[in-house]
Amino acid sequence: MRGLVRVVTVFGILLLAFAWAVATPAAADDRNSVVIVFKDGHRQSFAMAEIARMDFKAPSVIVYKDGHRQKFSASDIASIEFGNSASEMMPGRGHFVGEWEVGQGNGSNFFITLDADGDAKKTLGASHGTWTLVDGEARISWDDGWHDVIRKVGSKHEKRAYEPGKSFDDTPNNVTAARNTNPKPI
Repeated sequence: MRGLVRVVTVFGILLLAFAWAVATPAAADDRNSVVIVFKDGHRQSFAMAEIARMDFKAPSVIVYKDGHRQKFSASDIASIEFGNSASEMMPGRGHFVGEWEVGQGNGSNFFITLDADGDAKKTLGASHGTWTLVDGEARISWDDGWHDVIRKVGSKHEKRAYEPGKSFDDTPNNVTAARNTNPKPI
């Protein structure tokens, strides 16, 4: 019973936040949206202007102004974000999980594998590291002191490499293309 009260309270707060976000006037060029981030890492965005209401009782449903409904399980939701279209375009953690073919900066390639649990492996140099998602990019710290960033740039990806002693804010030692060898649809 206590768990049900907690869930209802959390969704009530989210519903109030949603109502506030909808009631706040937006700039003419700002397309506000609601982004639901699911526990498996995928994200789904909804234009606030198209939503009539969100119900969080089982089954949860989004009711659009045109009358159609979209159902989902509230237990699958990790978070709900309110923002503009720029923030919804930022890749989530699940976007980076998998094997990436990246350049060395000298014309040769190697592979980086990013696991869902935060472990990272590579086929060049020290093979083990860890990674985390920061501002929509995968930041990888290798056991040998090197660190890399894989980020989405337009419709492609790039890998930036930093030697030991440099920070992610410094100029990278090299910037090369990055390609997910097993992309999954989001």
